[in-house]
Amino acid sequence: MKFLLFVMLCISCFAANAQEPAGPGTLTGILTDSTTNKPVPFATVALQTTDGKLITGAVTNDKGGFQLAAIPVGSYKLAFSFVGYQTKVIGSVVITTEKPAVDVGTVTLSANSKTLGEVNVVGQKALIEDKGDRLVYNAEQDATNTGGTAVDVLRKVPMLTVDLDGNLKMRGTGNIKVLVNGKPSSIMARNLADALKQMPANIIKSVEVITSPGAKYDAEGSGGVINIVTKKALKGTNGTVNATGGNLNRSLGGNINVKGKKLGLALSLNGYQYRNIGENTNVRTALADGQPTSILRQTNSRDNTGTGGYGELSLDYDPDTTNRINFSANAWGGNFPQNSQITSRLTDPAGAVLQAFRRDIQYRNPYGNTEFNLGWTKTFKKPGREFSMLTQYARMPDNYYYTIRQMTMQSESPTYLERSTNLSRNNEYTFQTDYTHPFTAHTAHDTLNFKVETGAKVIRRDIGSEFVIEQALSGLEADYAIDPARTNEFTYNQQVMAGYASLKMDTKRKWNLSAGARLEHTRIQGDFMTAQSQFSNQYQNLIPSATVSKTFRDKHTVKASYTQRISRPLIWFLNPFQNYSDPKNVQTGNPYLNPELTHATELSYSTFGKEGASFNAALFWRQTNNSIEWLSTVDANGVAFTSPKNIGQNASYGANLNISLKPNKDFTISTGAELTYVDLTSIALNQRTSGWVWNLSPNLSYKLPKDLTLQATGFVGSGWISLQSRNSGWYYYGISAKKEFMNKNASLTLNLNNPFNRTVRITGTQFAPTFTAQSTSLFVNQSARLTFSYKFGQMNSGGKQSRKITNDDSRR
Repeated sequence: MKFLLFVMLCISCFAANAQEPAGPGTLTGILTDSTTNKPVPFATVALQTTDGKLITGAVTNDKGGFQLAAIPVGSYKLAFSFVGYQTKVIGSVVITTEKPAVDVGTVTLSANSKTLGEVNVVGQKALIEDKGDRLVYNAEQDATNTGGTAVDVLRKVPMLTVDLDGNLKMRGTGNIKVLVNGKPSSIMARNLADALKQMPANIIKSVEVITSPGAKYDAEGSGGVINIVTKKALKGTNGTVNATGGNLNRSLGGNINVKGKKLGLALSLNGYQYRNIGENTNVRTALADGQPTSILRQTNSRDNTGTGGYGELSLDYDPDTTNRINFSANAWGGNFPQNSQITSRLTDPAGAVLQAFRRDIQYRNPYGNTEFNLGWTKTFKKPGREFSMLTQYARMPDNYYYTIRQMTMQSESPTYLERSTNLSRNNEYTFQTDYTHPFTAHTAHDTLNFKVETGAKVIRRDIGSEFVIEQALSGLEADYAIDPARTNEFTYNQQVMAGYASLKMDTKRKWNLSAGARLEHTRIQGDFMTAQSQFSNQYQNLIPSATVSKTFRDKHTVKASYTQRISRPLIWFLNPFQNYSDPKNVQTGNPYLNPELTHATELSYSTFGKEGASFNAALFWRQTNNSIEWLSTVDANGVAFTSPKNIGQNASYGANLNISLKPNKDFTISTGAELTYVDLTSIALNQRTSGWVWNLSPNLSYKLPKDLTLQATGFVGSGWISLQSRNSGWYYYGISAKKEFMNKNASLTLNLNNPFNRTVRITGTQFAPTFTAQSTSLFVNQSARLTFSYKFGQMNSGGKQSRKITNDDSRR
């Protein structure tokens, strides 16, 4: 394995140093109106090959000037276009080593001969786009997201399902890798449901769904990869300010971006609050040899407001046209309490009371995360050829504290006290190098464009957890004493070394092929220091991937893909901290979990129409071996112990589709639907659960005169299935109105969610050899929020995208 990594690094470094002749060309000029001789700002300038293939482009500045850099030696043509003008093309633009800098002088554009009384620019991105290897939901085009959270955004993304607690699933599995701007987020990995509630929707530009990631991606995430892309400027000076007020969501934030010729700066600051109100009731019957031994009845109510914020600073420096150095630092932080009141009544099968008590639980989770990225990217004269070296350091203290006061049903004086401290520290170090090399081959009937990608990566994670539980059996604080059976110190170290190689090919006949393999070696060590118990494990996985697609008549695409994925257990799953805040429902991690291995196959079809209509459909099959699920057992005292375990096999077969229609330029209708058959089997537990699940999500948008937009959205689903449980279906609906003013630089958006239903009700059943249970959950989902947004400055296209580490298996 180490030899493979050494070879990969040598290949990458050799490729980087095998530089082509220096002296990339530049093109400059000025664009003016042929009648007035005034500059034409913000017009599009496109550099093309002589056969019309796009090489690069730019937008003219406020004085009509433009500059294109890093142009290889060769012959080109320039195309100039802008609304209200005729497109103009200049041919025979030649870049040579003797004359790399070319000034085309003043170029004039002529107005269209047809005079228009009024011009309305109505073109915009489609809500859903198929990019071949990924499906893209353009969140900024959806007004119902304004002022909400990432939960509101992801609920509308095809193939994704988000329940009312924020739990995310894709095609029936919750094992999904979520990235932010192509890189991992420690907060997302720690507790995805909570993280999504705390991310403002205002900063999200789009969401990419990648169901069959290639070899370049880390092999983590059996369900696929979700990439949340935030709004960022490319060039110029601009920014936004957003303020939201509402009964469940409140936020205040903004960003500013400054991008010059060589140096770029971006700063973003946001603060937020999220309120969570709900109630649960549960009736659980403990079984021994199939016969009831006790019955537990519980109610749990909560009303919590979490407060937090995050900020990010990034710097990009381009010393010349082929090199970029980038640095970024970001920090998340806040406190998301989970306070609740629980009443518990345990009886025997005849109804005699065995235990009855109330608990007030003060549970808080002050969290934080800091991350630093430093990278260097080298481009070459040949378009698409690139070498990069990236480093990352991340630190995430993640602490938990709870305090319990237990009382009888009749008294307010505590009869039992308990408090717990879990101090968790996570440090991660990553080094990554990648090299991309394109080349072209010609046959008698076709032109083949190839791209070779290779690279290596090393990740080291040092994790620790110190948890202490103290109790006072008398109910007096003076009698607090440590419970040694529930106190320990745990350290965990993980090292992942990986190398990959892939080949991509596309042809003029619209064939596209991608194939590759990734080899990953994982080594882990754990140590329960207090209990003086250690464990270690290591394994390696060869992960193949392949995708082939064909496009017919420029708009019909058929694609088939296969990949394997590995899912290392989340640190959230491994941490042996025991949560006794509810003594009848104890949760703990399992440091002895093995990774999952998933086989995923997909066949898809997509097409689009000239007026913005689109259709995407896919058939898929996925089988996960050694699947990880949270399982419960109930003892003779009616106490449920829940921890993650490797159950066996999780298979799902299904289809999903998304349709978008545009009856006219102002009206858009879209809907997504999914149907999946889930089959979970555990030979060790002698259990099997299977069944159909489905969901439907419509969306309508209508643009009225005077910059007013109305939108309605909804969701209805059948619920979820796991090895030990089934949940009922649920729904939500929302309407919004958005008014733009001040030349569209400012806007007010009103959103109403579930305006006619204060709560959403979900019922569930659980079943296992040791118990059966029925539950009802009520979630307060009725909300109203008003958002004011103001943007300033201008954003021009141009510049290069900085690369960062993408630990797709982060915190696994």
